[in-house]
Amino acid sequence: MKKNDLKRQVSEAITACQEKQADEITILELEQGSGAFTDYFVVCSGTNPRQIQAICDEVEERLEKAGQRPTHIEGYKQAEWVLLDYVDFVVHVFSEKARKFYDLERLWKSAKRLEPSELAKTKRTATRTIAKKRA
Repeated sequence: MKKNDLKRQVSEAITACQEKQADEITILELEQGSGAFTDYFVVCSGTNPRQIQAICDEVEERLEKAGQRPTHIEGYKQAEWVLLDYVDFVVHVFSEKARKFYDLERLWKSAKRLEPSELAKTKRTATRTIAKKRA
């Protein structure tokens, strides 16, 4: 997948998380030589099982509209730690307690942390480019 397409999809996932008021959204860009099996982690938290499931549902809906479906979903019923695997990126939605316990940010401390706005720039630029081509 092209890097811009990937960033655009990660940006869609972030927007979905924001729309459902996810807490502490963190994006980790994983390094090539780190043994990582994906390029990005999107990590966020919800305050209760219903919100966690709503965040996941919104991520799925938005990405499905863009033609992207998760290859694997783990933990949805329990809603403590839900993992949505899109191969090139993985969305992790935690309860506050589970997030503190597993602490993915510490486990992947060598990963580059990105702000949601850094990926949103890619989305806006791509949208402008498409609009210019149509004009």
